[in-house]
Amino acid sequence: MNADGKVMEHFPATLSLEESATLIGRIGASFETHGYGLWAVEVRGEASFIGFVGLAQVDPALPFAPAVEVGWRLARAYWSRGFATEAALAVVDFGFEQHKLEEIVSFTSTGNLRSRRVMERIGMRRDSDDDFDHPLLAEGDELRAHVLYRLSRKH
Repeated sequence: MNADGKVMEHFPATLSLEESATLIGRIGASFETHGYGLWAVEVRGEASFIGFVGLAQVDPALPFAPAVEVGWRLARAYWSRGFATEAALAVVDFGFEQHKLEEIVSFTSTGNLRSRRVMERIGMRRDSDDDFDHPLLAEGDELRAHVLYRLSRKH
């Protein structure tokens, strides 16, 4: 999945096997440190792993840090079937109910319309004043312009 250019088109690069293993290590460390991370997603009776959905601390270099984001990455065969939305809704509920988070964010490159639709379907809202240039991407990089969506806990 991480080596699929279409899945990773809104990321700076695909990931090698070693880079994917490093990512798995960071995911495990997040569960140990924060009590949440990126959960593996399966489709019962169809596939034991289709991708991941979960919560993560945002990079401190981002202009809205510190914050917790909801994110997802699914294998292409499982796009447009509602899995990202269903899992993201469960993850957001978990973050608000179990971890008492006040806000959860999500962000992506401006052109990632599929992910933006998921953000909107789970109730997140965008304020264009929050849009930003990703500081870890070079000037002129077509992925540098990002949108930020927010969702606040209902009290």
